[in-house]
This record gives sequence, C-alpha cells and structure tokens, in this order.
Amino acid sequence: MVPNTSIHRLFSPHVGIRRWTSTAANGVTFAVSSPAAQIGGFLSKKPYTPPSWASDLSLIPSHNFTLGQFPTPIHKWNLPNLPKDTEVWIKRDDLAGMELSGNKVRKLEFLMADAVAQGADCVITVGGIQSNHCRATAVAAKYVNLDSYLILATSTPLVDEDPGLVGNLLVERLLGAHIDLVSKREFVKFGSVALTDLLKKRLLEKGRKPYVISGGGSNSLGHWGYIEAVREIEQQIQLSGDIQFDDIVVACGSGGTVAGLALGSQLSSLKAKVHGFSVCYNSRYFYDNVQGHIDELQPGLNSHDIVSIEDAKGLGYAMSTAEELKFIKDIAAATGIVLDPVYSGKAAYGMLKDMSSNPTKWKGRKVLFVHTGGLLGLYDKVDQLSSEVGSWRRMDLEEFVHAKMALEALPQAPTNLVAEKGGLSVQSPTKMSLARD
Repeated sequence: MVPNTSIHRLFSPHVGIRRWTSTAANGVTFAVSSPAAQIGGFLSKKPYTPPSWASDLSLIPSHNFTLGQFPTPIHKWNLPNLPKDTEVWIKRDDLAGMELSGNKVRKLEFLMADAVAQGADCVITVGGIQSNHCRATAVAAKYVNLDSYLILATSTPLVDEDPGLVGNLLVERLLGAHIDLVSKREFVKFGSVALTDLLKKRLLEKGRKPYVISGGGSNSLGHWGYIEAVREIEQQIQLSGDIQFDDIVVACGSGGTVAGLALGSQLSSLKAKVHGFSVCYNSRYFYDNVQGHIDELQPGLNSHDIVSIEDAKGLGYAMSTAEELKFIKDIAAATGIVLDPVYSGKAAYGMLKDMSSNPTKWKGRKVLFVHTGGLLGLYDKVDQLSSEVGSWRRMDLEEFVHAKMALEALPQAPTNLVAEKGGLSVQSPTKMSLARD
C-alpha cells in the first residue's frame, strides 16, 4: 500500500481522514482510509506495529483500540502579533472525537487494550474535579464494556457535597462512572498511587478485577499514544511535501504527552524542538518527570536535550486569571479556535507571551501547536467569563409591528368574489400570518 499523492492535503482544516490507494486482485485501484472510517473499524482492537524508528524502544504494545478519529487535521493558525516571518500551525487533537476529544484518547487506545487483555472488568484512575483525563477514561471504558471508578480531588469545603453536573462531571455521571471525592489536601498528603491502591484493594475484596490507570494516562504504555502521533505528523508532512516544522508546542500536565512527542521527534525524521508549557509545578519537576518517562522506553537520553519546559501555570493548576480568560475569548473571536482554560489556553498564552518577550528566538520559525482539547473545562469558568463573552440583545421587531398594523388598517376585500368572464375565478387576498415571527 503506497500513499496516493493526488489526495487533498491533510493540512486542510476540513480533511480528517488519511487516504491510501490499494490494488485488488482484479487490478481495480480503490481508496483505503483510516480504520475509524471503515465500517466496523471504530472501537476495534487490532495488533500494533510501531514506526520503524521506534522498533528498538522498550515495552512495545502488542495491541491498541481504535477509539479516536485520526489523523486529526493540521492547518495554519492566523494568530495576531507574531514575530517576523514566524508561522504557527495547529494540530487539532481537540477534534479526535466529541466525548473523547483531546490528547487523552491517544493514550487510552493503548491502555484500554491492555486492560481488556488482562481480563479487567473495571478501571480506576485519578484527577482533578474537572479532569479531562477522567472524563475520557470513563467514555473509553464504557466503549469497551468496562466500568470506571474515578477519584476526583476537589476543594476541602466541597468534598462532602454533591459535585454537580458542570463540564466533565456531566459526561462522567451520564455514563454511570463511580465517583469518589477527596480533598486537594488529602490528595497531596496521600498521593495518587496510595489512593488508587486503596480503591483497588476494596474492589478486589468485592470480587472485581480492576485495572489502574495513572493520572493523565502517563505511563510507559500511554506514552505510545504520542509516539504514534509523531508518526501521524510525519506522514502528514510527507503527503504535503512543502513544510517542515522547527518547533512543537504543547501543554504539559502529567508529562506523558511531552515525553512521547519529544522522544518521537528525536527518533523520527521530524527533529522538531519540543516546548512543553507547564500548567502545574515548576520546570525542574517536569525535566525530572519527563526524564523518568523517557527512561522507561529508552535510557540514555537527557530530557534537557530534547525538550524545553516553560512555566505557564499562572495562579496554579486549573486556576485562571482574568487576563488568561480574556486571551481565550480574544483568540476565539479572532481565529475561531476555542482553547480550554486548564491546558491549551495556558500553553498558547505562554507561547505568545514568550514570542512577544523574545521575538528573535522565534523569528522565522515554523511552529506546530498541539491543541489537546478540554473544551468542557470552560463550563467551570462561566462566572469568570461572563464579563468577557460577546454581547446580546433582544431583536427589534418594531417593523413587523408597524407592518401588521398597516395591514389591519386596509379595507377588507369581499370574500369569495368570482369574476365569470373567461371562466376565471379570482379569490380574495389573505393576510400573511406573522405568528411564527
């Protein structure tokens, strides 16, 4: 099977299916698209073959599920006030699928395959109260007939209250996910591993077969989601044939996405410098964090050599300043791209801020920004956003009112007037109903 070079370029925002040509035994050439586009291909489990440049890595997965709509499109992002000759393109992983949108689905394709292979009947994971990862895990689990148990960290005053139905919580609760709340203080005190181990122990005592997924899906198996994403980008570049990216920019939360991109970029023909904009913790923490992820797959590489960690956490994880939210609103109004307030919104804000402060660093660069989804997180910010969003008004219907009054003032024509001449029947006019207006 070889690429069909006559296809529409995959950098178009409207093209989301990778197409190839194949020749049947009868000599007829036909198009073959990505597994998700084939009937029965979506939600299927299939053997996994890594890219040739990743075949020497450790812990290569044997299978993965088709859970997302891949490849996701890449298109130019016309951001304002860029440094001279700088181009920013955007990879729309927010379009990977509605309930599963974002970067988590790429990791979950491998994690869910492993859970099923191990005979699990449920999965356990952990995150913040508006965790995109937990929502995506709940959806993916239900797709493959597993129950989900979510440990969600919230503020101390709210830990004993109903968490509500805002944003990601609505999707999780519609799916029937089991939700256990802990306070942020308890989360920090005991740690995610101890909390998931405790819940796993309780489920095992009840005869369940739980499979634990680390926060953000960031482990040696989940990293393969973005190693595979690098292969996807590489193929898109090959099919386009006229662009090469110098930099890749992405939000950094649990480190797995950054680690997969950095390792894949280093090993493949991409060779782009990866910039991870941290939305929690400091750069030292994430250099060590990414180093640990890389060492699981290929010891010997130094995280400082293949990734640059920038601080974009602002007030802290999932906390937004008025300036950050105004930025999200302004970018949406200017470009049509809606960013989330926890990850991509902060990463894009940090990127443009750095471009403004250090224009020579970015001058003439071709930058690929990876949109990691998270739109549902905006619903948790509606109170803060209310003063920023577009205005509204009641529609003025005065013209309709005057028109109706004018029609009512007209003399009424006789009804059922019939002119016999030439056998022509002429009925009286009827007044147009404006009831629906």
